[in-house]
Amino acid sequence: MSFEGVHTPLVTPFKEDGEIDHALLGKHAANLAGRVSGLGIGGTTGEYYALSFEERVKTFNTVAEAAGGKTYLTAGINATTTKEVIRLGLEAKRAGLSSLLVAAPYYAQPTQEELLSHMLKVDDALDMPIMLYNFPARTGTEISDDVLATLLERPNFIAMKESTGDISHLHHLVTHFKDRLVLSCGMDDQALEFFAWGAKSWVGGASNFLPEAHTALFDACVKQNDFVLGRKLMTQLLPVLELLERSGKFIQYVRYGCELVGLPVGVARAPLGSLTQEERSAFAQLVQPLIRNAQ
Repeated sequence: MSFEGVHTPLVTPFKEDGEIDHALLGKHAANLAGRVSGLGIGGTTGEYYALSFEERVKTFNTVAEAAGGKTYLTAGINATTTKEVIRLGLEAKRAGLSSLLVAAPYYAQPTQEELLSHMLKVDDALDMPIMLYNFPARTGTEISDDVLATLLERPNFIAMKESTGDISHLHHLVTHFKDRLVLSCGMDDQALEFFAWGAKSWVGGASNFLPEAHTALFDACVKQNDFVLGRKLMTQLLPVLELLERSGKFIQYVRYGCELVGLPVGVARAPLGSLTQEERSAFAQLVQPLIRNAQ
């Protein structure tokens, strides 16, 4: 088991009173365990930023109990301080999770020297396989070439989820770091382009409700090198992925997608909310044919 393949960043189910539905989270994790290559807990799709430290730790334990040993489990441990990131990482390690997803601390906007120091301290403290998460639109800080090159000298820094949305940066990463880095697609509507350029990993939020569509595309492109089939499959999936990535309501659409497949995970925590009826109807029209194809 590794960072390669399709990895689902798990949504966090909420009850009507806003509390986490751990029974449903465990059920969802167990259900996906044999259908995708790995699961992520505590990522953006799971609204980690809206959870308390204690809630985040409990989700680690819930997923570990439900899917540990059945699939590759990655803990998202991002926070605003190095101390808090390490605290979360120690809890993930204690829970028995396989690896870590680490981004630049959001809002703080460290310099590149400070970011490098942060990452090295995390590695020193936790000693676990790490997927970096390059998402400057959310964190405010990019992971530069110099930082990446230095981190890749250490054995635990194995992969990077690339979420800049900049195709030229994808080209740059492939041509400069191809032999040292497992490149993971972190911009879902660009999955085909990532695979064409050799990426072997995809962390896709919509695989919470369309796992088979994601694995079919991955298998066609990465395992079979069949980009004729890949383009056909991406054409079917692209309207859903474009809406998620470009609407400004990624999490809300993922939550409604789960509802469409019989997994009512509740609404996002405020300040996020739910979709309008018009948005729900339009999204259902896009998603339902893909659900039927998977049945």
